Amino acid sequence: MLDRDGFRPNVGIILLNQRNQVFWGKRIRTHSWQFPQGGIDRGENPEQAMFRELHEEVGLLPNQVRVIARTRDWLRYEVPDRYIRRDARGHYKGQKQIWYLLQLLGHDWDLNLRATNHPEFDAWRWNDYWVPLDVVVDFKRGVYEMALTELSRFLPRHEQRNRYLRSGMRSRDSEGSHTPMQRAGSLLVKPGMELPPGASFDPDPQNSIPAPLVETASASAPPRKPASV
Repeated sequence: MLDRDGFRPNVGIILLNQRNQVFWGKRIRTHSWQFPQGGIDRGENPEQAMFRELHEEVGLLPNQVRVIARTRDWLRYEVPDRYIRRDARGHYKGQKQIWYLLQLLGHDWDLNLRATNHPEFDAWRWNDYWVPLDVVVDFKRGVYEMALTELSRFLPRHEQRNRYLRSGMRSRDSEGSHTPMQRAGSLLVKPGMELPPGASFDPDPQNSIPAPLVETASASAPPRKPASV
């Protein structure tokens, strides 16, 4: 479903924990990190699509989150031709997105990357609100910057920093030997069990002890499937 300009309607989700850290997901079988997002199906409004994508990609239900805010207008990005199927070139141009800021009301162990048979992420972590944009696929970085900036004024308790962590830059509170990705808060799996700081995992309801995955993402991502962009 495209608009007259060739943009597909889409929603993006910035999910906060109680410390105003954001859910940061690693796309399955890549080294690219991003927020949950997905297309709006015919007959859906943006909020309905947001809750559907929230469950499909993160495993959460509407009563497990609080909607804090959304962007006022559509935010657009164009997709390079190399990511677009040949038969769609000339018609499909990119995505237009409404972004939502949510707060998790439950616990870390409520998140489930395998809520469906087609998971989008194979690892996740909590990260500082001003995420490192150099690990986001390049053509989405502008929209991420716009969404984070517009929604930052709605952060609970106003714990916010006006800096982006691009290549070669560090946040004020991350000076020293650790990168922002490495010093994100540890992930609580069950009461009394904690993973080391910087670890990430794939929460599998069939496993009682998830295995730590990659700690640091590379700065670029390989080509993605057209249906996912």
